[in-house]
Amino acid sequence: MQVGFVGLGALGQPLALNLVAAGHTAACWARRPEQMRPLLDAGATACTSAADVAAHAEVVVTCVADATDLEQVVLGRDGIADGAAPGTTLVDHGTGSPTVARVIASALAAVGVHMLDAPVSGSAADARARQLVVMVGGEADVFERMRPVLGCSATHVRRVGESGAGQVARACDQIASNVMLEAVAEALHLAARSGLDPARVRDALAGGYAWSRMLERHAGSMLEGRHSGGCHARLHAKDLNHVLHSAHALGLALPLTALVTQHFNALVGSGDGERDGAALVTVLQRMGRA
Repeated sequence: MQVGFVGLGALGQPLALNLVAAGHTAACWARRPEQMRPLLDAGATACTSAADVAAHAEVVVTCVADATDLEQVVLGRDGIADGAAPGTTLVDHGTGSPTVARVIASALAAVGVHMLDAPVSGSAADARARQLVVMVGGEADVFERMRPVLGCSATHVRRVGESGAGQVARACDQIASNVMLEAVAEALHLAARSGLDPARVRDALAGGYAWSRMLERHAGSMLEGRHSGGCHARLHAKDLNHVLHSAHALGLALPLTALVTQHFNALVGSGDGERDGAALVTVLQRMGRA
């Protein structure tokens, strides 16, 4: 399949490389040309714009930072909509706004282009290991045609509804995972302030109901003060603020999500936006010293 890729950051690069490794012919474009190098070395073709990528592809895959960037890359000048022929499909793997996903899908449908919003849950390491989870919104027949693309980096791919539904499911994933991350941070913080060895407490929790992927993956980083290598705190803050915006539009109260969002906002405001989610424990530590 002729696949184009736009957005070659920490997550986008392994996603794109997996498509090439699966035998898809690839074209790519990035705002920073150096980000294309690994893909070009793997045999992809360099393009001059997002529109140029779309002109070379049956399927265009995007993985950009936020909804504003996605709108620009798709609907802006020299965007995907300018180069895509009728029948082309856009697969967006970024995390963003359900409303924006629906707006873009509607605009593309008017020119005969299909869209799936297909945000992923997992890290760049999960992408390299092809162990991501993909949540998809869009038409059922388009989803079925795109399975060979959607499954290249994932162990779990599910369609959850029409356009925008993938982003809603990703918001649910953000709520559950980040509230659990906060719970891990609070548990280890309590253990340490109570005079216990938090590593031993973490090990004691391993066999009980508290054991989770968040405890498994992030407790060690919290205990050792290693707060790099995972998803940046600024991206957690961005994604959770999207969640709260959607909740506000629906008139919903999400009190735990609001608390965790404020803690991530505090990390960003203190200059720690490039640290990963495990740095959440430092917010509690600072509050405890106040």
